[in-house]
Amino acid sequence: MSENTRIDWPSLVDELNRLLRLKTTPIGMKLFERVEDMLAIPKVRRPGAIHTTDQIVAQAARLGFTVGITREDLVGAQCGAVIGLHPQDEDWLSGRAMAGVWFATVEDSAAHQRAMRVVPHGKYRALAVSPLASGRLDPPDICLVYATPGQMILLINGLQWAGYQRFDWSVVGESSCADSWGRALATGQASLSIPCYAERRYGGVPDDELLMALPPADLPKAIAGMQALAKNGLRYPIPSYGIQADARAGLGASYPAKSGG
Repeated sequence: MSENTRIDWPSLVDELNRLLRLKTTPIGMKLFERVEDMLAIPKVRRPGAIHTTDQIVAQAARLGFTVGITREDLVGAQCGAVIGLHPQDEDWLSGRAMAGVWFATVEDSAAHQRAMRVVPHGKYRALAVSPLASGRLDPPDICLVYATPGQMILLINGLQWAGYQRFDWSVVGESSCADSWGRALATGQASLSIPCYAERRYGGVPDDELLMALPPADLPKAIAGMQALAKNGLRYPIPSYGIQADARAGLGASYPAKSGG
């Protein structure tokens, strides 16, 4: 898809929801070099308190808000560093704040900090999140989709339908936003994460959801792939066949016998 191709966001989200029956609103995230450009977003809300980035993301995904932030709106260095609004300086890299809390030693904490995928500091001064269907971040830098494991594997299958590629994702542990929006913003690649303790405690992510962050052009690709899979009977929800049933009839529906053996 050409970078100049405009996406019909409401229609795209409608089709994504039709295919996967998502319970959480798909959202966009966008970084800004100038605070003024973030403030110019229609109906943008500014926080009245200090938050984690997880809370800001949740306000878009769970409440449907469009929210814009700067470094000063975020608590501590960890959240700001992942999205490039706080420097990844020696103090941050030391990991001292997490030693004895999430990791046994300062050395373990420092190794964790260096393992995180983050947006380099210095270019951006603000960030905004908004439901994709609103079209207010047109285009967003990345899209965020929360889904159950069953929904997520079909989203991945859709991405792999045409132009197949193997996905290799990693788990940094706590601060797993570095595995999703941090990695996707830094690399422009689809990035899957298991939301961490902080995302669940402060971002309200339920136990049964994973998070995929991906560039906008990947969503139409994934939808086209899922539409093709649905024509083969491979769709969500995935019906349970029965763990003691004869599997031949079920497999035969998906893999009909080929002539010539």
